[in-house]
Amino acid sequence: MSIKIFHTATRKKEVFSPRQVGKVGIYVCGITAYDVCHIGHARAAVVFDVVVRHLRSRGYAVTYVKNFTDIDDKIIARAQKEGVAFSAIAERFIELHNQDMAALGVETPTITPRATDHIGEMISFINILMEKGFAYAIDGDVYFAVNSFQQYGGLSGRVLDEMQAGARVDINDKKKNPMDFALWKTSKEGEPFWESPWGKGRPGWHIECSAMSRRYLGDTFDIHGGGEDLIFPHHENEIAQSQAASGKPLANYWMHNGFVKVNSEKMSKSLGNIFPIRDILKNYHPEVLRLFMLQSHYRSPIDYSTDSLNEARAGLIRCYTTLRQLKEIAGTSANSAMMPANEKSPSKHKDYINRLNELTEKFDAALDDDFNTAQGLGYVFDVVRLINNFVTAERNILVAGKSAVLQEAKKAFEHFGAVLGILQDDPDHFFLTDKEMESRKRGLDIMEIEKLIKGRQEARIARDWARADEIRSQLAGLHIVLKDSKDNTTWSIE
Repeated sequence: MSIKIFHTATRKKEVFSPRQVGKVGIYVCGITAYDVCHIGHARAAVVFDVVVRHLRSRGYAVTYVKNFTDIDDKIIARAQKEGVAFSAIAERFIELHNQDMAALGVETPTITPRATDHIGEMISFINILMEKGFAYAIDGDVYFAVNSFQQYGGLSGRVLDEMQAGARVDINDKKKNPMDFALWKTSKEGEPFWESPWGKGRPGWHIECSAMSRRYLGDTFDIHGGGEDLIFPHHENEIAQSQAASGKPLANYWMHNGFVKVNSEKMSKSLGNIFPIRDILKNYHPEVLRLFMLQSHYRSPIDYSTDSLNEARAGLIRCYTTLRQLKEIAGTSANSAMMPANEKSPSKHKDYINRLNELTEKFDAALDDDFNTAQGLGYVFDVVRLINNFVTAERNILVAGKSAVLQEAKKAFEHFGAVLGILQDDPDHFFLTDKEMESRKRGLDIMEIEKLIKGRQEARIARDWARADEIRSQLAGLHIVLKDSKDNTTWSIE
């Protein structure tokens, strides 16, 4: 087993070698708690949730730290607008974030620190930078001097001289260099503040992650992650201040997920194309959104649209249809003795089991190769096809005779689901939820559909085939798919 990670700083895949054998420390930048989470937040959350899940499935003990920024200009502005304390705003949106993540099946990180709980550590961190000559104070503000850190720009690949030449110069700016960034800011009248050696103020955005990652993971840890938009300036600034303070690398591997576009356009409030997670989940099963995120490699941009969600829904339905078949077969085991057995089945079954094991190994190898969920999902659907073929070909075999294959298939799906965070619902509940959501979206009346299906059943009993076919065609026009069994008829929406 060898895991490879695309390292943003070197722009190539590197073999992952953790600092401590069997242990991994990960830090991912979390939300600024001033509004509800949108699909951009969902992508980062799902990507690193899968990273952690896969590492744990490979036997690593992972300490996953993801912070909350609970003091910020946007939080303060919203608090002032609503006439409440800034902490009330932060608390509200942290709780809503937690609800969204739980709905998406994102496992809670090991540690979820808040910036305001670590102000003392930030002040100590800034003092170290001041003492070492990497920072300076002017009128109660403290700035990091980027010229003092020669490696600045190493993560993003930017050249400091070129950045300085292109920087906008504000004649009222107190900074010595337009590229210098704030470590501590003087609080304005009416704003929250903390006492510091430089007066009443609050921390800059970048310093909080350096202080919190150091607190929980040490000066150097294994993986630092976040969205592509954080590479510059946030992560570049983190590296500068952390390495300047400690003299050690901040993280050995840097990972960044790609952007989310909406109908091929960049997300922006001015375009009105920012979709909150909770609004999407009113119309789609949470695993649909999750599968949509995982159908592309995490470093690639993804294009959010209704069509994309519907494609993910169709893929998820295929998986759950197979899981429902497995559940139904298991439920008929009590009656299996009445079914004829095929003497040739054992050797065939061994081939199926070998193929299942092979596809599971390929799935793991795909995730080992820079967490390639897109390729991994290909193997999941290979297993779906394999099991569908098995069920069709071996329908007359005793359940007991094919139980080894079914058990192996169950294990494979459980493994895929545990790593990807999908296929966690009961199949019957999944289809019920999907049916209710799709009916509501399409303006269909479930009671009317059930009435039509009952009328068709009565027509079939009466051997009125013309009427039965007429009702079936009427339902097909509404995209209702019927499945007749010996005892009843079930339906779904395609």
